[in-house]
Amino acid sequence: MSNQLLNYLKDNNLVLTTAESCTAGQIIHLLAQCEGSGQCLDAGYVVYSENAKKRLLGVRQETIEQYTLTSEEIAREMVMGALKDSLANVVVSTTGIAGSEPMDGIPPGTICFGWGFKLKNEVAIYSETKRFQGARADILSEAAKYALAQIPHYHRISQTVK
Repeated sequence: MSNQLLNYLKDNNLVLTTAESCTAGQIIHLLAQCEGSGQCLDAGYVVYSENAKKRLLGVRQETIEQYTLTSEEIAREMVMGALKDSLANVVVSTTGIAGSEPMDGIPPGTICFGWGFKLKNEVAIYSETKRFQGARADILSEAAKYALAQIPHYHRISQTVK
């Protein structure tokens, strides 16, 4: 899957930055294992703590208070922050709960994703929430793979935006 995605990124002149909380760098790690990935990777932010999300990506305290850290709103702000200071034209973000206990009433295995694409005069951002089952390591691995697998889907949608 990673090699297929790498070819897609190359074919579409896409350069990726990741903004990862719960997946802690697994997304960019998956792609970095592929030969030639340097052409398509710009940066990988690992922003595990609330403070890091605010300091490095500009996530707003008001958004955290209104929606919690596990929300599509946070995933979207992470995308915007990563796009702002990156040479990338595509960003994927993750934030969620991989542990075995709920947080803020949100069940374990809940991961919020964000995908952003720099277009000519605007940015297209997409987000979704998905729940994964299994042990922590399985949840994180599946979430990282899912985040990458959806890049072509959302990129194609972004190309239809006028």
